[in-house]
Amino acid sequence: MAKPSLADSRTRRSVQIFIVAGLCCFFYILGSWQQTGFGKGDGLALEITKKGVECDIVPRLNFDSHHGGEVSKIDGVDSKPKVFKPCKARYTDYTPCHDQKRAMTFSRDNMIYRERHCPREDEKLHCLIPAPKGYVTPFPWPKSRDYVPYANAPYKSLTVEKAIQNWIQYEGNVFRFPGGGTQFPQGADKYIDQIASVIPIENGTVRTALDTGCGVASLGAYLWSRNVIAMSFAPRDSHEAQVQFALERGVPAVIGVFGTIKLPYPSAAFDMAHCSRCLIPWGANGGIYMMEVDRVLRPGGYWVLSGPPIHWKVHYKAWQRPKEDLEEEQRKIEEVAKLLCWEKKTEAHEIAVWQKTVDTKTCRSRQEDDGVKFCESKDADDAWNKKMEACVTPNGKVHGDLKPFPQRLYAVPPKIASGSVPGISPETYQDDNKKWKKHVTAYKKINKLLDSGRYRNIMDMNAGLGSFAAAIQSPKLWVMNVVPTIADKHTLGVIYQRGLIGIYHDWCEAFSTYPRTYDLIHSNGLFSQYKDKCNIEDILLEMDRILRPEGAVIFRDEVDILIKVKKIVGGMRWDTKLVDHEDGPLVPEKILIAVKQYWVADTNTTSTQ
Repeated sequence: MAKPSLADSRTRRSVQIFIVAGLCCFFYILGSWQQTGFGKGDGLALEITKKGVECDIVPRLNFDSHHGGEVSKIDGVDSKPKVFKPCKARYTDYTPCHDQKRAMTFSRDNMIYRERHCPREDEKLHCLIPAPKGYVTPFPWPKSRDYVPYANAPYKSLTVEKAIQNWIQYEGNVFRFPGGGTQFPQGADKYIDQIASVIPIENGTVRTALDTGCGVASLGAYLWSRNVIAMSFAPRDSHEAQVQFALERGVPAVIGVFGTIKLPYPSAAFDMAHCSRCLIPWGANGGIYMMEVDRVLRPGGYWVLSGPPIHWKVHYKAWQRPKEDLEEEQRKIEEVAKLLCWEKKTEAHEIAVWQKTVDTKTCRSRQEDDGVKFCESKDADDAWNKKMEACVTPNGKVHGDLKPFPQRLYAVPPKIASGSVPGISPETYQDDNKKWKKHVTAYKKINKLLDSGRYRNIMDMNAGLGSFAAAIQSPKLWVMNVVPTIADKHTLGVIYQRGLIGIYHDWCEAFSTYPRTYDLIHSNGLFSQYKDKCNIEDILLEMDRILRPEGAVIFRDEVDILIKVKKIVGGMRWDTKLVDHEDGPLVPEKILIAVKQYWVADTNTTSTQ
């Protein structure tokens, strides 16, 4: 395998000259440059200059809007924007709500210290998080599944600690991921084959999976080739960078932990949940963690547990654990599973699989007879920053079966067919799909790289019904659909029923991810929604933190909002262009496209933060 070389400053300057000359030209050049790998780009830029590339790729979009003159005015504004300085080099991997120093001030009971603890207003950084020196664009998928540039996440501790488990290997200036794991040193594919002998993974019945304590997310990486998308999570812990490695590989992941707070997902979201030696005490605290898995697992969904204590009679010596402890641990797990009406499908080779019942009526009757405590919350989807309780979430009525994927992507979701989402009918759902197909078609005319493989990790900051993600659906990319906690409607359940993934989040706080983990960010009406809720500057700085150098942003909002956004990001090393709505200049909604410039940490920076 050819080792990637690092692009020098002359290459970056040549690219940035083209950005200033016009973003459409930049997208063309960056697409060509990406295809050449990580070589030097000066020759390419010179060649394009000589040939005079034709960049009139958006004939229907007028870059000089006639809507009251706002677009042309803002492009020529004389007032200088506030300039944001770079943070010091030590902040290259800063994750505000999972800061190690702050975490250590909290209790270690029930993993409280590993949960989200966000900085106070006076503690927030108001500088730009730098990339580490030598940072390069990740390899395109599927090569990124197996190789990550060392400079992007320069942490070798896992290569030593997990050496015999085939997690990760260091080879020159790249990390290689052989696809192994603690429970599957022979590779994730063989491990998934074992699971697939019990669970219908291949036919589209299982589409969404939750991988708890995911490590470097090799399970999610290999499930992708089987058309299963996994939401993987792990805490920011002593191993360093597990979730960062996952996202560098192009695998969906967030920083998270089973502690005292509910998982930020709706009820009945996942077709499968998985734990491979994830060190979660499943039978402890009255079975509270299994009860939370039950909440987010759909009726008929599967729970896979591998490693201790499964099949402990055979493996206790290798695990160096007392038989009595393992036996008691498994007894508690079996007890809670029975209480939840989970049927055990198999237990073999350190793997056990349970299936959640679809007979919710009989289950409820049995639970009532057994004196089970039911959760009192009337909204099982109300999960953001809510305490977990040792109680069973009542299963709602199952309104129709989910179709196998990919049919479920555009089929009317049961939540909408049953009228469970106020104001959203099957007709308005279909209209939303049509609208976003049109919007995405327009985006692809503005940015030719959109479905080229250049953008793997995509985030939709205000996902609605998930129609943007559905319209852009491709084996080359995935979308993290974020439903803001202040949204008028709880639509994340609909998104999961479409076979997509997502998460709840409050954009007044930082997102649970490392810096530079998304290639493209889409923001539809977000700043209108958060107007007067929190500082627009803070949201934009968070977007800058999680966006890769040379990553792109698409804003869609009212023109006056976008004018404010454009001015702020003018001091953030972003290049922008404001364009008309695809239906013409008289539509007040506009599109702002942006590209984050390439720059890296300067150890001599004068920033005070």
